[in-house]
Amino acid sequence: MQHETKETALPLPAIASTSSNAVPPPLQMGYRFSGAHRFDPVQVSAFAHAAGDTNPIHHDREAAARTRFGKPIVSGTHTTALLMGLIASHLSTLGEVVGVRFTTELLRPVFADERVTLEWEVSRIDPHPRGGHFIDLTGSIKGTEGDCRVRGVGRVLVWRKTVSH
Repeated sequence: MQHETKETALPLPAIASTSSNAVPPPLQMGYRFSGAHRFDPVQVSAFAHAAGDTNPIHHDREAAARTRFGKPIVSGTHTTALLMGLIASHLSTLGEVVGVRFTTELLRPVFADERVTLEWEVSRIDPHPRGGHFIDLTGSIKGTEGDCRVRGVGRVLVWRKTVSH
């Protein structure tokens, strides 16, 4: 299913500048970071309900057994949230960070009892005119066999942490 989105330019807040507008180390082209996550059916159901997703494929083992997947799958909101959360958690250790844009493709199901690997790689760095840098990333969620289940691209704005005096 395709969704049409409309991008609206909003004014960005002023970014506290530091003496250097360099990209926070170790960010550079090709920089990679990853994490792992183990899903379980209770967690999958709770997250889907919290996100407003009442589709039985995430909650009801019997209903899910009658689908093409044969068992419960993780909601796309859950996998997407984990990918975005990894960026925020990791990059906030290197500098200040805010999300700008994210797109995901749900390629194959992630099952409610699976362990997956989440990965991101920096694909582009552009200076922001008011300080900091736009960081573009490509990412994925892979199953234990290394097969790509979810693919993502994202853009964040990163700047050096302000030192308090």
